[in-house]
Amino acid sequence: MEEKIVFLYVPIDNLENAQKIAMSLLNERLCACVNVYPGVRSFYWWEGKIEESPEVVMIVKTRKSLAERTAAKIKELHPYSVPCVAKFSVEILFKPFAEWLFAETQSKISKG
Repeated sequence: MEEKIVFLYVPIDNLENAQKIAMSLLNERLCACVNVYPGVRSFYWWEGKIEESPEVVMIVKTRKSLAERTAAKIKELHPYSVPCVAKFSVEILFKPFAEWLFAETQSKISKG
């Protein structure tokens, strides 16, 4: 079976925490890239009432085979008691980008 690529969508409280998680994932070769989008405004139900808060969104680009380990690491480092870590399958991707992503996550897989 051909290896697939997935993106993980992760809202978080601030840029500092997003950068901390991104660097941890990259250093462990759990992903090849993390995009960080500051300036997001979130509206949501929490403990019986509607809340509004500023957030930062992370898009983590990784292999499907690494998604569970990557999500576990995010949850370990995430400051929220109920973090959102949503996995999206990538159907169309520029082949050179996919090859780069596989190359940048390869060493961690082969070392186990």
